[in-house]
Amino acid sequence: MLRAAVIGLTLVSLTACTSTGPRTPYGRFMEARANPGKVVATELAFARAAQEDGQWTAFAEYAADGGLLFGRNGAIEAKPWLKAQENPAAAVQWEPHRVWSSCDGSLAVTQGGFVDPEGTVGTFNTVWQRQSDGEYRWVFDFGYPQADAPVKPEMIASRVAECGTRLAPPAVDPGARVSISRDGTLAWSIHFVGGGERRYDVWLAGDEGWERVVDIDLEADRAQ
Repeated sequence: MLRAAVIGLTLVSLTACTSTGPRTPYGRFMEARANPGKVVATELAFARAAQEDGQWTAFAEYAADGGLLFGRNGAIEAKPWLKAQENPAAAVQWEPHRVWSSCDGSLAVTQGGFVDPEGTVGTFNTVWQRQSDGEYRWVFDFGYPQADAPVKPEMIASRVAECGTRLAPPAVDPGARVSISRDGTLAWSIHFVGGGERRYDVWLAGDEGWERVVDIDLEADRAQ
């Protein structure tokens, strides 16, 4: 997977919904609200750790238990794979360009650009899940190379799902794996079609139902 460090960030103004959230290990209730700024800050810390501590060390540190990577034959569990990897001499660099969040903040998705030490550029995608301690850890991550680097926006774009709208999971093709936020306002899906083809989709709840905000269909030779 290919990614990149960034030094600064102009945080966007955030909109969120609030409600009583899950109980923490200390007995207190977390406030269940979207916090895209925290997701972006975590992504930036992740990118910085890759440069300072080593690429795969950082990936393991920021991975949730059960987190997944796209392998050549489908999704694989990340932590066992990462334990067997040695950090490369130089880490991939990356920076987020946009973030989408469920209304309650239990799930968020980032997307941005990367460049690897050999100069290959491309797009990365990460799904972040809020843990019981309130911190975000990634549950899915993958990237793919492109001929041209994705255009970096002047500001990181941020969108939060429509609050108070709980939807059934979106319809997907047979065999696709679908996950949905705790409040039912953000969903994501991965699908290994066969022959190395991979699909990744993200939906955000709006006034008129699900809006597909990410739609990626990769042939085998473009997947990392």
